[in-house]
Amino acid sequence: MTELQPVTSTDAAAAPAAARASRPARVKIVRRPVHGVLLLDKPPGLSSNDALQKAKWLLRAEKAGHTGTLDPLATGLLPLCFGAATKFAQVSLDSDKAYRATLRFGQTTRTGDAEGDVLQERPVAFNRDALEAACARWTGAIKQLPPMYSALKHNGKALYEYARDGVEIERAERDVTIHTIAIVDWHHENPETATIDVRCSKGTYIRTLAESIGETLGCGAHLTGLRRTASGPLTLDRAITLEALEAMPEAERESCLAAPDTLLAEWPAVRLDANEAARFLTGLRRRTSEPDCAHLRVYGPEPHALLGSAHITAGELIADRLLSPTEVQGLLNELNLPRTL
Repeated sequence: MTELQPVTSTDAAAAPAAARASRPARVKIVRRPVHGVLLLDKPPGLSSNDALQKAKWLLRAEKAGHTGTLDPLATGLLPLCFGAATKFAQVSLDSDKAYRATLRFGQTTRTGDAEGDVLQERPVAFNRDALEAACARWTGAIKQLPPMYSALKHNGKALYEYARDGVEIERAERDVTIHTIAIVDWHHENPETATIDVRCSKGTYIRTLAESIGETLGCGAHLTGLRRTASGPLTLDRAITLEALEAMPEAERESCLAAPDTLLAEWPAVRLDANEAARFLTGLRRRTSEPDCAHLRVYGPEPHALLGSAHITAGELIADRLLSPTEVQGLLNELNLPRTL
């Protein structure tokens, strides 16, 4: 039998010290100011925040935020805002959304999607006319009850956390608008599955919409696939995957960012001279002959640096969100342009 030797206090201290010495030194990420919008094609199985943190790390960005969550099951367009663009993230959050959804008829599940246990199975017996009528029934201004398996908060805790513990929370219905539902793929020979394109207002739960269509058809339904294809004027065809971003040389990654005013592309523009621009950045109201307008993007003189957003009421230009002079200069630097303010 091998005799065990006592470990002295010196040995105990030396052991972790030696282990620390053998570890490779951790490389500290040096963050930097980055300004713009990354149109990310989010993969399945990844939360929106996880996708944001990965992109933020790849760009070494100081400040970042996303414009509304996508469920881990869902894929598709997730606009990520960096630096100055974070001030306009709410614009994208409030905009209409577009989705491509795959529905499985004849089954309802605990979660409303393919990840939940099947609660009920019913026969599927409807034709295309009935499917079109069911989609039309849920088009327009409707009310939805937020599902328990959602990120909606109650007392600071997500509803899905309560649901996992078997707790049902009372929820209020919310008003949403389904602008269009288009049937992309459905065949009478395989009636259990359909693919639809949905254009809707913010806050719409596509899982709940799938369930509603299924109940109208009398057979139930759940969501088996969801892909966001647009958010306001932003579309999926310009998006990039995390894998593609990571494969790029680091020096090229920033070229994938769209300008911060991409989020404001549907708003009219106002351009100010150097003196007016400087005053606008202090938050002072400016007289204008322009008509009243609820939303405007405001630029300085050539080369038209974005200054912020504003509205016009009773002949006054009133700032809503302002960029700091540092952020304005940062945008000019990214364009390799000289200072104009």
